[in-house]
Amino acid sequence: MRYWALTDPGIAREENQDTYKIESLNKHTLLCVICDGMGGAKSGNVASTLAADVFTQEVKKAWTADMPTEKTEQMLEAAVKLANFTVFDQSRQSEEFQGMGTTMVALLIQGKHATVVNVGDSRAYRISDAGIKQITKDHSLVQMMIARGELSKERAKHYPGKNLITRAIGTEEQVSCDIFHTDACRGDYFLLCTDGLSNMVDDQEILFEVAHGQGDAQCCERLLEIAKNRGAPDNVTSVLVRV
Repeated sequence: MRYWALTDPGIAREENQDTYKIESLNKHTLLCVICDGMGGAKSGNVASTLAADVFTQEVKKAWTADMPTEKTEQMLEAAVKLANFTVFDQSRQSEEFQGMGTTMVALLIQGKHATVVNVGDSRAYRISDAGIKQITKDHSLVQMMIARGELSKERAKHYPGKNLITRAIGTEEQVSCDIFHTDACRGDYFLLCTDGLSNMVDDQEILFEVAHGQGDAQCCERLLEIAKNRGAPDNVTSVLVRV
């Protein structure tokens, strides 16, 4: 497996509250996580960094090469809960951290199998010969409205409350995550990203840059450039993995 990553504050913001981590657990196993922090200039960064670090450390500590699917799910859920508790506890230690939180999306590739876990609206995509597929489902107000048939996907792009998320790490004492399983075939790509990218670049544009762009190593830079050309009002972070 090969991987590339990039994070940038974007055009409108001076601070970058996004965090990513990538860990190779063995030759055939890769762990990637992206967190998009919320709160003040300092607290959002604290939340995302803390969540990514705690989650990654917990998975590294608990993971074994022969772990079955059920145990993998339990491990990831436990790591999310620990990250949530840690950020929530930190938020109560000081007024400047009060109310901070973060999204989280993580990818664990083990041989020919991939497991994705998410909280919030940071996303995971799989790009294969069949095209592009969004693996995760946003925990957001607009996604809830789309599911109810109250809002179309086209209208959702410009809906005033599109940045309101319904679930986050660290904002409450308890949190639940979604877990997804998919194949990881040779030649497939996985892309993790924050909404700073997905709000600016649509799925078909992502597919084109990953599948037909000039070089995998520059793909994250090309996606960032598209976002910046459209104003990039938020931090932009992406992790690209080629199986």
